[in-house]
Amino acid sequence: MVLLNYKEQQAFIRKIVTQHNAETLADSAVLKQIIVNEVRRRSRGAKLSLQQQSDMVDLIYNAMTGLDVLQPYFEDPDITEIMVNRPDEIYIERHGQMQQMDLRFDSREHLANVISRFFGRANKVIHERSPIADMRLPDGSRVHAVLPPAAPDGPILSIRRFTGILPRMSALVANGTLTQREADLLRTAVVDRQSIFISGGTASGKTTMLNALAAYIPPHERIVTIEDAAELELSGKHNLVRLEARKAGFDESGAITLTDLIRSSLRLRPDRIIVGEVRGKETYDMIQAMQTGHPGSMSTGHGNSPVDMLDRLSLFLMTASDLPWEASRRMVASALDLMVHLRRDSTGQRRVEAIIRINGYDNGNFMLEPYKEGV
Repeated sequence: MVLLNYKEQQAFIRKIVTQHNAETLADSAVLKQIIVNEVRRRSRGAKLSLQQQSDMVDLIYNAMTGLDVLQPYFEDPDITEIMVNRPDEIYIERHGQMQQMDLRFDSREHLANVISRFFGRANKVIHERSPIADMRLPDGSRVHAVLPPAAPDGPILSIRRFTGILPRMSALVANGTLTQREADLLRTAVVDRQSIFISGGTASGKTTMLNALAAYIPPHERIVTIEDAAELELSGKHNLVRLEARKAGFDESGAITLTDLIRSSLRLRPDRIIVGEVRGKETYDMIQAMQTGHPGSMSTGHGNSPVDMLDRLSLFLMTASDLPWEASRRMVASALDLMVHLRRDSTGQRRVEAIIRINGYDNGNFMLEPYKEGV
């Protein structure tokens, strides 16, 4: 039974908003009671059960303060990702497994309104003229949304939950991401200030691995982290500086790029620079930083294999500079010591597929030495 369609829901909300001031509605307990009272009033003669009345209260409250019909899934600790492809196509990831939900928004307008209100509560702007937006929630979760005309099939929403569990190498060993010997190898590499690059596909566990590796950095070292959206959790580090990029505002001004932040970081006297992810011309500045007095720095990137990732880094480097292809590849080889490649299998399990030592570049090829268990 559909208790309220989208138009009825909006009329319900408008009545509450017009009858009460913003300060009153800002108190969640007061707002909940106001909604309860209004639902009771509307239910007289409607033959709604107590459960249906409770469901209606939750529906209105979630629409006004949260993610509407998605809110119960956002609050479920077993769900790590929520993906809305269009109003009538919603997926979740639970325990590493993707499943489509028997759930839908009433219309494109309904979903667009939920997205706009949700971003608006965080003072983030998303609309037809600026249809793509990112947001980080207070709990660390990441939200990405796309509105028409950039999304012709209807608004798109993706929420990657932050579980609250701090990634530690011991946990990754326990869940089978890598072996204890591989973990020991990586710990030694971090302590010895080897520059490490982590590659893999989407949701393969790159950021989790980066967090786990960073935990091995000695406490006396000064770390500068640079990210598009802050995801790294290094709260145990005392001498830590966090920098975060920013997109241009409505007037196309105020953008802060990863390149800007990497260049700025060099003036902050870092022992190590950690770049959350490189995928463009900022690669040139990151590679230069690794070569000029900041060994032990780390970063991640999207790649199908270690060799594919090295070629992509070389392409980014060549695009951002006047260096020829061969010189770009030599520069990448001289900057990086170790590459860790992650893969997520069909069951949702994330595993370290390869650990590769980069021994240089010669005769048109990277000189790679794969780590072999037991050798």
